[in-house]
Amino acid sequence: MVPALMIVGGVLYDQFTPPRFTAVPLFAAAPLVAAPFFAFRTTVLSGVFAVLAVLLSHLGNRTLMEGPALTEVLTVGTVSVLAVFINRVVRRSGERLASAREIAETAQRAVLPVPAERIGGLQVAARYEAAQKDAFIGGDLFAVQETPYGVRLVVGDVRGKGMGAVEAVAVVIGAFREAAEQESSLEGVAARLERALAREGARRDGLDATEGFTTAVLAEVPRGGDVVRMINRGHPEPLLLYADGRVALQAPAEPALPLGMADLAGWPDRSYEAVYPPGATLLFYTDGLSEARDGNGVFYDPVARLDGRIFPDPGAVLDALVDDVRRHTAGGSTDDLALLAVARPAVGQPPRRRTMPVVP
Repeated sequence: MVPALMIVGGVLYDQFTPPRFTAVPLFAAAPLVAAPFFAFRTTVLSGVFAVLAVLLSHLGNRTLMEGPALTEVLTVGTVSVLAVFINRVVRRSGERLASAREIAETAQRAVLPVPAERIGGLQVAARYEAAQKDAFIGGDLFAVQETPYGVRLVVGDVRGKGMGAVEAVAVVIGAFREAAEQESSLEGVAARLERALAREGARRDGLDATEGFTTAVLAEVPRGGDVVRMINRGHPEPLLLYADGRVALQAPAEPALPLGMADLAGWPDRSYEAVYPPGATLLFYTDGLSEARDGNGVFYDPVARLDGRIFPDPGAVLDALVDDVRRHTAGGSTDDLALLAVARPAVGQPPRRRTMPVVP
């Protein structure tokens, strides 16, 4: 409505003011306002009506052939032509942006596909929240796969940003999917990822060649067992959410360096086990959750926020976490966030349970 209102306002201004006052700024602004927001036809019509309004105004005042009148008509006409040109540029840029977004979404689905809701009898949910608005993929990663040895998964965070981090994500996920099928132990999977990152670092230059690393948690849920095996390579500790609302941090007995830093330490990987009872949910996340800060610099504490809360399914856990982190940071998160929740359904568990919000 703004372009039309400006033209109508300009006509009324000319009608109720002396001839020495001019509404040319309103007429000239109308097509400029239309250019970035309206279609090509609407922009052209705005310019045409603006020029006609100036012409009719001077015809009514019998001043059309005077110098100032011709200058005003030429000014509005020139601005209208520029508005049409701006409209074409904006539309072309919008088409390119839409194409870029489609490519980014396709790349995300190829590099970081969303896991199925049920894998190997487990309920699975995943979320990826990029810190940069309209971004689709970064340096965080997750993957879940059913293998001959049970359900195996990885959640990680690659050092760095941009396309270099995306390339490393593709390397880690590709190596994980192959190793998860072939290696009989979780330690063997970690070793394969280590070698894959070493090969990736050897072909890079600069800082990435010597300081590229990936923090990660590898996990394995054997078929028919009540345990989960994990290897933590410098990553935030997973959480185990029990059916009664209790939350337990799953910390390793010994800390370990991230993947890609094996040359700094010689000890082998050692997996550790935790009881994984029916009805419990394993929550894996990147430091975009645990290092999210509020306006006072206070870190987000997922254990405190989730303790005592009950959720109907893993998707509800992640939805609540994402909303709660946004409230905690007031929408000002500076790091990507990847979340993966894996639930082990209880026998006879109802499809939905009573849900409590994360925050009052």
